[in-house]
This record gives sequence, C-alpha cells and structure tokens, in this order.
Amino acid sequence: MIISIQWLKIPSSVHIAIICTLLLTCQPVMTSSEETYWITNVTIVDPIEGAQPSKNVLIKQGRIIEITNYEEADKVFSMRSIDGEGLYLIPGLWDAHVHYAFDDNMRPAMNALFLAHGVTSVRDTGGPLGLVTEVRNRALEQPTKAPNVYIAGPLIDGTPNVYNDSSPSYPLLSVENNSPTSIQSNTQLLIDNQVDFLKAYEMLSEAQYLELMRLASEEGLLVTGHIPLSMDLFSAVEAGLNGMEHLRNIEMSIATNSRELLKERLSILENPDSLSGAELRSSLHAKQRMNAIQMIDSTLLSQAAELLAQNSVWQTPTLALYTNFATREFLQEGQMSQLIKLPTKLAEQWRAAIEPMLSIAIDSNADIAVYSRWMKKMVQYLHTNNVPFMAGTDTPIGYLIPGQSLHKELELLVESGFSNEQALQTATINPATFLGVEGEKGRVKVGYHADLVLLKGNPLQNISFTQQIHAVIKEGAFWSISELDSMLVR
Repeated sequence: MIISIQWLKIPSSVHIAIICTLLLTCQPVMTSSEETYWITNVTIVDPIEGAQPSKNVLIKQGRIIEITNYEEADKVFSMRSIDGEGLYLIPGLWDAHVHYAFDDNMRPAMNALFLAHGVTSVRDTGGPLGLVTEVRNRALEQPTKAPNVYIAGPLIDGTPNVYNDSSPSYPLLSVENNSPTSIQSNTQLLIDNQVDFLKAYEMLSEAQYLELMRLASEEGLLVTGHIPLSMDLFSAVEAGLNGMEHLRNIEMSIATNSRELLKERLSILENPDSLSGAELRSSLHAKQRMNAIQMIDSTLLSQAAELLAQNSVWQTPTLALYTNFATREFLQEGQMSQLIKLPTKLAEQWRAAIEPMLSIAIDSNADIAVYSRWMKKMVQYLHTNNVPFMAGTDTPIGYLIPGQSLHKELELLVESGFSNEQALQTATINPATFLGVEGEKGRVKVGYHADLVLLKGNPLQNISFTQQIHAVIKEGAFWSISELDSMLVR
C-alpha cells in the first residue's frame, strides 16, 4: 500500500506517525464488536445534517465514540484504521414492516439477507408471540449477526380474524378477539411480554378498538395498524392511533359517499353467511375500494391529511409490495437472478409459482395497477402536507426478498415526491423516532450505536446508491461485502 503524503493533505507533524502505522491500516478487517478502530477520510451522510466530507469516525465497543476532521490524524493513526476514501457512511437502514412468521422456509435466512443489504433494524408487524419473541431474543444474543428486531406480537384482530392459518397465504399472524374483555386479556399478555408496540387489525369492532387504544394509552405503548372496517379514519385517529400500514382503508373514509360505505360495511360485517375472516375482508375490499378511489372528496382528503399531520400518525405505505404485484417486477431477469440468495427449497417454490406468469400479459388497467398508481399519488399528497413517513415493505410477502425490497421502497418514495434526503430519513431516523430510540439509533453521531453502512456512492445524489454497499457495520462489527455474501444460506 503506497500513500502520498502530499495527497493526504495533513500536517507534517504527523507524517512519521502515519508511516509508522501503515502496516496497521493494511491488516485484515475485523468482525468483532470489541474492536476499536477508526474509519478515516470518509464522507458521513447523516439524515439530518447531510453530507460531511473528510471525516474520521472512531468506533469502540459497538458505539461511535468520536468524529474528527481528517486532518486531525495524530491520534487516528495511533490505532487500527480502515480507509474510507471515496466512501460514504450512512446509518444502518430500517425496514419498518416485515413478517418473520409469514414463511417458515424464509425465516432462517432473513437476518443474513437483511444485513447483506444494509438493513440493521426491522420492525416485525405481526406474528405469533412466542415465535417473534424468540426471533428478537436470538437477535439480542448475537447483535453483530442480526438486525435489531422490534416486535408487535400478533395482529390484534376481531372475529373472524383474517390471518388464522387457513392457508399458506394466511398463516397464523393474528389473535382473534370476540369481545372487549378478550381484548383486555390478550393485550395484557403482550404487555407482560414487553412487546415494543401494538398492531390493530381490520376486523376489530369499534368497541374492541377503543378498548385496545385505552389499554395502550395507559401503558404508553404506540399502536399502528389498519383502519378497522367497522370505523372510519377520523374516529380511529381521534381515538389515538399512532401509525398506519399500507394506507389501508383510507380511501373508504375520504370518498364522497363515505358515510354510506361505512353503513354498508357494518351490515356486511354481521357476516350472515359465516365467511372466514379472509373471505369477509376480501369481499369488502372488492366491493368498496376501487369505487372509493374514483370518488375521492377533496375536502375530506384535506381534512384527513391535516388530522394525520397534526397527530403525527406515521405512514408506512409499503409501495414496493403494490408495485411488485402491479408490474410483476419479480419476473424481470434481474429479480429472478436474485433468487439464488434464498434457501434452495424456497427459491424453487418461488420460481415454480412465478414462472407461469411469464406468459400472461401485464394489464396496466387492472385494479392492482390502478390502485398502485393511486397509492403513489396519495403518498405524494400526504408527504406534501407534512404527514410523517417510514419505509417498510411487508417482506417476504409478495415475492419481496428481505433487505433488497427496502431499496426498492426508497426509490418509489423518491418517485412519489420525496427528496433523496427525505427518503433516507424514512429508513433511518424516522423509524427510530417512532420507536423512541432516536437518541441512539438512526444517525451517524457521537454516542450512537455503530450500526452503519459504507457505500460506494452518495445516496443524496441518487437514492439507488444505497444499493452500492461496500461494507456493513453492526454493533461495531465490520462485515465486508464478501463476508456478507458468505452469510447467505443456500
């Protein structure tokens, strides 16, 4: 390794220290969280403060201990260092909507897939309590080899519940409740097991939903979820809702005939034909969703945006999920080639399921395509009106590869009107803020956890550069891209 002193542009007083320590800088990269080392001459890309070129970042015992200017090299080169010239250091990314419990074959590979794509924190938004608690505990036991996992436990649903293990498309992700009393006992169980937040689901009655919000408020727990089909957006938010997933059911609350739609839903929800939860929900969506987006009332839309902004109701729209279905991106050659990252059995299952679709033409006028385009417009409108957003994808639902799908979500947010910096915020500081850990995660800042990604390009110039990963740092452990690739289990 040859370094030009003139090129380094540092004071001559430290030349000798540099020369004496070149061998240290050339040593193999470490993979231990106990190591102390500098990343030198790197451009920090902080989601709040932006790009900061020519910085040295000291990492010790999993934390960022010090940040200095590159010229301050006397103490930097007295210990081990990694050359960050030409690289960009961002906070570790978040996927704020994932499901470890959705596919048993995918779950063992998910942590490696997340880290290999720079995702160092995730929010699991629904799964059996024992299963997701085990996932969280294993991540805590091996913090350098897994993302930080925040859990809601099971979806808190009404009756009949939707995700009730009735088919592979509807695995057991929820807990059924048939009264406010059952809401009390099931919610208390989640509280006792120290879930990080709660998720309300669509089949809840209004009485059940209000009881859930009361209990959550008493415990100081945030609630995200879907607007229950028994209610409208306005009453759900006024009851204390903190977040919404997929913008689910917003359209039915802002249509010109929203009152009539609610009255119709309440009648159908009586379920005289004893439909399953999945069938009942699907029938209501089919009956009302597409009609509603053709009849949006501009006044109601404005009122909804104002209410969501005033109450800081976080939106996680999962645009990648809808776009994947609408355009069948999973059929593209580049996407098909990514199946090699999955466990062999799962890759074969996915390939067998999606290859028959190659012969079916994509219909840009199909409901899912129309709805996907409407979703992007709605995201743009809400964002323009100061409603807060997080990036999440619903992986592995919809043939979305864990980790990779997050980068697609960021691109779609930019297409929906977010600046590159704002998009980066949705996958860094914003989820940390929602979960109350914004003082220790989500930024490149002294005192913060060393969950970081080294990139070859500046994502503030092009958000797709989040995919140009050089290395990932998890709790201080440095993983080169080749080491990350070797993690992936076949």
